[in-house]
Amino acid sequence: MRHALPMRTVTEADMEDCVNFEGMPQTLSSTSMFTPCGFSPHLHTSKEGEQGGLIFQDGNLTSASLDALIQHLIPTTDYYPEKAYIFTFLLSSRLFIEPHELLSRVCHKCIEQQRLDDPVLDKSSQVTLLLNFFKALMKPAGCQEARIRKFGPKILQLLTEWTETFPYDFQEERMIGHLKDMIHRIAPCDEAYWKKMNQLLQTLNQKLATLSHGQEGIVKISAAVSDKLVAFKSKPPSIQREILSVCSDPYTLAQQLTHVELERLSHIGPEEFVQAFVHKDPLDGTKTCFSEQKKTSNLEAYVKWFNRLCYLVATEICMPAKKKQRAQVIEFFIDVARECFNIGNFNSLMAIISGMNMSPVSRLKKTWSKVKTAKFFILEHQMDPTGNFYNYRTALRGAAHRSLTAHSNREKIVIPFFSLLIKDIYFLNEGCANRLPNGHVNFEKFLELAKQVGEFITWKQVECPFEQDPNIIHYLHTAPIFTEDGLYLASYESESPENQTEKDRWKSLSLPELSMVSKFCNLCMYLFEQRIPAPNIQEEQLVGFVFGNSAEL
Repeated sequence: MRHALPMRTVTEADMEDCVNFEGMPQTLSSTSMFTPCGFSPHLHTSKEGEQGGLIFQDGNLTSASLDALIQHLIPTTDYYPEKAYIFTFLLSSRLFIEPHELLSRVCHKCIEQQRLDDPVLDKSSQVTLLLNFFKALMKPAGCQEARIRKFGPKILQLLTEWTETFPYDFQEERMIGHLKDMIHRIAPCDEAYWKKMNQLLQTLNQKLATLSHGQEGIVKISAAVSDKLVAFKSKPPSIQREILSVCSDPYTLAQQLTHVELERLSHIGPEEFVQAFVHKDPLDGTKTCFSEQKKTSNLEAYVKWFNRLCYLVATEICMPAKKKQRAQVIEFFIDVARECFNIGNFNSLMAIISGMNMSPVSRLKKTWSKVKTAKFFILEHQMDPTGNFYNYRTALRGAAHRSLTAHSNREKIVIPFFSLLIKDIYFLNEGCANRLPNGHVNFEKFLELAKQVGEFITWKQVECPFEQDPNIIHYLHTAPIFTEDGLYLASYESESPENQTEKDRWKSLSLPELSMVSKFCNLCMYLFEQRIPAPNIQEEQLVGFVFGNSAEL
């Protein structure tokens, strides 16, 4: 698993010279660029045909050159771009130009168009920056100052929306440098701009710190488990810890799963959906955007979480030695899945169903004969892939509609089946070209992309209303789980192989040289149960336990 990238935080030096003043008009938060249904529909105009290099059809912007789109992003004294356009372009532009290059071009164009003195974007010349700053302070009020007073709040609003919606872009020093430079150019006209700069940098700093802390937590969990799956079934029940001993209430477990889902979703930036499918720009034969790294670590971590939950469910079912206990665990997870459906947590629902449908679990016919399966079949029907997951998509629309009229966060929860969302975005990306034959950016495609991603962003911003249980969360993240081979061996030991294929596989998994691995798994389970740090165990005790010469440690 790719480790989280080091986060760039805004230092006190970034905010030095920023003084709090009253009077700066407040800009809208990033959430306001979305309607309750997920995406603002107001990227429409009465224009038709070509306007300033922008191509409109039926009142909708459909294509344009990259330069024209950049120009359309830049506010003026009497123009501010639609919020839907800002989100769509900032999301999709990284397929053609890296964020720091885009911000540099935006700043240069603003300087030229608003005549904000000579360009000082070269960070190597701090003396030039200081001289221009004091030069601006000494300028008398006049037409230029009046123009900047009208332009200033709009460029600040654009920068605020950028930092709020795509904070990961500002991990780079260059982004912070461009941002500060633009503020320094307009601040001398109104002292209140310094307060706005202070607020903007403080908010960005807090957001990056929060995201960094969350990423570090995910990395630590992954490092602790190392994504290692327990190789084979460990029989002694005294050293096994089961889910029912940690949480026996399906509704509570569904709530805690929702906690995990929303926590992990909160770290996924909207840009990761685009960066996951970055290809070489046909108009640039030398490099791809983000050629150094694809910056999709949060998205990848979330997919890994789904896979882990699948295997955890299968492990918990295959682990008990008795048929009755296995049936009890299956019925428990069916109830958990039903509660996830009622909550609107479709990702955990699908992971549970997938885990119960894994071959090592589904082959346990004697166990399933003891299970009341009516509820399970209903849930399976809801997540049936037939008709491109028609039933699930209908249920998702119902949950989204409930979220629109919700009076509490409990009713606002919508956690989509993430793998299908990624698949939808992938096919949208692959099915339509980024550029048209004339070299124009296919903006119509990116409007649809922004609609899907924007809806997801609205859902992931919901605050989890359920009280967190640290013990359950810890178990979900760190409980040992079987590999696929381990699941098969556990399954065969619970219910004997029925055909020659199963017998051959069981034989290959039961080779004598693997017995020591099984003993080592017992040790891993014991350490997990007792919370004993490995360095505290003497070598003689370890050898004795593995080779069966010692009953206890």
